[in-house]
Amino acid sequence: MPLSKRSQVDPFIVMDVMEAARAAEAKGRRIVHMEVGQPSTSAPLKARQAVAAALPRDAMGYTVALGLPELRAEIAALYKLWYDVDLDPARVVVTSGSSAGFLLAFTALFDPGARVGVAAPGYPSYRQILKALALSPVDIATHASTGHQLQVADLQNQQLDGVLVASPGNPTGTMIDKPSLAALADFAQSRDIGFISDEIYHGIEYDKKAVTALEITDRAYVINSFSKYFSMTGWRIGWLVVPEDHLRSVERLAQNMFICPPHVSQLAALAALQSHDEMQQNLAVYRENRRLMLQGLPEAGMTQIAPPDGAFYIYADISEFGVDSQKFAAEVLQEAGVALTPGLDFDPIRGGHTIRLSYAQATGEIIEGLRRLKRFMHDRYL
Repeated sequence: MPLSKRSQVDPFIVMDVMEAARAAEAKGRRIVHMEVGQPSTSAPLKARQAVAAALPRDAMGYTVALGLPELRAEIAALYKLWYDVDLDPARVVVTSGSSAGFLLAFTALFDPGARVGVAAPGYPSYRQILKALALSPVDIATHASTGHQLQVADLQNQQLDGVLVASPGNPTGTMIDKPSLAALADFAQSRDIGFISDEIYHGIEYDKKAVTALEITDRAYVINSFSKYFSMTGWRIGWLVVPEDHLRSVERLAQNMFICPPHVSQLAALAALQSHDEMQQNLAVYRENRRLMLQGLPEAGMTQIAPPDGAFYIYADISEFGVDSQKFAAEVLQEAGVALTPGLDFDPIRGGHTIRLSYAQATGEIIEGLRRLKRFMHDRYL
């Protein structure tokens, strides 16, 4: 049987790096993992306790497609706590991770062939999900001078049916300020195009609070997840906030695509929302790791970076060393035992000269990884 053209998406390169690191570990090597954007911490204690208590007495059957009403209400309450935004819980759609949120948003907003603007560098799965849905991702080059964040000027001459912004962004960790986000939302509304705000790294911020699109407009799709701040990657639970008049369409899609989000993960998420003290302890680790990275990477010769405002990534330009990023990543893994991600995952055009490093691991791992990188760079390139 022939495969569809839609199925021919690019690989997620970081997953190939993870497999190469795993193979090295299987041979007995100790690898420092700076390639994957996954917290090294477990789900919050309250979340795990809630699940343990529920399993003996709850069959964990289907929930309604939009998610448990009490979870939707608590997510809405989070917007009041974090941003002083009054959000109707009816607009909250619980999803199977942010990935399901993107599927629902893209399917609800765009017809086949629609052109959706995304920042380059940016999260690679945006492009691949769009392609798999017969949509056209439009990579828009951004620059370190603007924190690799989209600006209205970048969109003026583009023929777009939608635009997606991410703050804090992956792979850069940079954030967009409120005036710039408002300008982008106004631009989308003036052109009557879809506007999607990826906010899955909210909560992991250092010097200033991230801005949600809901502070600015009700005409946006806002995507978030329990994976990053709440440290629940494998639980596959997230949410989507949609305009009120889009809710029924999204609900019908959710019913047919997913039936409902995982019941057990919804219970865990409900308890996780009462775990901010524990999450702040995790944030303190990321903050220290960020300090170490911003100090240690220049000592390893990597000075062309946009300092991250949030998340747990640093995006570095390595063009001065005259080596392709995939070759560089392979060398660092083979010779230094440090796994990092080539920039081609995030920017197909310019990513041959960039790398992403994650500092989501324990501080001891970051210290060891930087020690190895410094030695490798001084031996090979400095």
